[in-house]
Amino acid sequence: MDNQKRIFGLRQNIFFLGLVSLFNDFSAEMIYSVMPAFLTVVLGAPPVLVGFIEGFADALASFLKIYFGWFSDKIGKRKILAAGGYAISVSTRWFLALVGSFWQVFILRSIDRIGKGLRDSPRDALISESVDKRELGKSFGYHRAMDTVGATLGPLAAVFLLPLILNDYRLLFKISFVIGILSVLTFFFVKDVSRSLSSGSLNESALRKGLKGEGFSFSLKGYSRAFKEYLLAVFLFGLGFMPIALMLLRSKEAGLNGFSMPLMYFVYNLSFVSFAIPAGKMADRFGDKKVLAVGFLAAIASYLYLAFFHSVLNTILGFVILGIYSAFTDGVERALASKLAPSDKLATGQGFLNAAVGISSLLAGIVGGMLWTKAGSDAALFYGAAMMAVGLLTFLHLNRHKKVL
Repeated sequence: MDNQKRIFGLRQNIFFLGLVSLFNDFSAEMIYSVMPAFLTVVLGAPPVLVGFIEGFADALASFLKIYFGWFSDKIGKRKILAAGGYAISVSTRWFLALVGSFWQVFILRSIDRIGKGLRDSPRDALISESVDKRELGKSFGYHRAMDTVGATLGPLAAVFLLPLILNDYRLLFKISFVIGILSVLTFFFVKDVSRSLSSGSLNESALRKGLKGEGFSFSLKGYSRAFKEYLLAVFLFGLGFMPIALMLLRSKEAGLNGFSMPLMYFVYNLSFVSFAIPAGKMADRFGDKKVLAVGFLAAIASYLYLAFFHSVLNTILGFVILGIYSAFTDGVERALASKLAPSDKLATGQGFLNAAVGISSLLAGIVGGMLWTKAGSDAALFYGAAMMAVGLLTFLHLNRHKKVL
């Protein structure tokens, strides 16, 4: 690890893994920002099927992240699994240009999420192993910032390109595929890190146990009480944090025009990108727990602010605060999981964290969506704030584990 080159102050692996995510999310969001319109207008799918496809795909990815995290720890490999996962996801974008029915989109979307389930945990473990623990916050912050830059530019590119290509969605999918190839090619510059040399390295007996140990299970046996409580806190908090797609409906209620949703999405992502790297540096300097607590408070404040104040300006400010929440938590959560998980189960631990976030988000979307429909957005926002407060209080209970926080 010490002989890794630095690029703009970042380890080589961190810099290029950031580019991988930028290219991939640029490519993916070009497609998925227009997918609801493609499904309903071109393929004639009912709206309920749009929600089912996304919910099933994300739930599938959440469970697979645990398995492939375990598998990565088992074989001691990170890069090949991560690169393979990105390659699988990118390949589906070409075939989307050929589909003729919504069930084919469902199959391809599921395969895409299999790729995500394969890549995320080994990639996050590789980030953890590529730097000293003192740089984890900054490294994950940079990675999440680059991910979000891609997720911001992708939809803007789609808006710009569609009129130029006469709203030919299938051609847009092919263009997205070409951009996605760049993410796979960038892996040429990423190097696997020897587990015996990485930060928090394994001793010989632990390494043998990791490669020859017990088979896969969803059990948290072997993880510390601090890690388990951390997952519980993240899960409980996530039960209140509704998907951004649902939150964007708030902008419409504020009286903004048809461009309000992409505008609010841009405001949210811009705030996220602006604060992600500074938040990571703050976590390295002041501690992960303090930064995460600020992030959790920002989410609660955003929900309450949006519930009480309904003007356009206040809605914009609410989404700025929401972006601050993501900046202060998205990367730092992964960094803290790396510190709490056993070194021979690093990728598996990242898988459990990703699953906790993904599954709770799916449940929050279902409950929040029902409340939004039946009782209005204010009721959904108050529910979200209350549930997130429970998660925050559970997280603060981790205070006795001061040596890792």
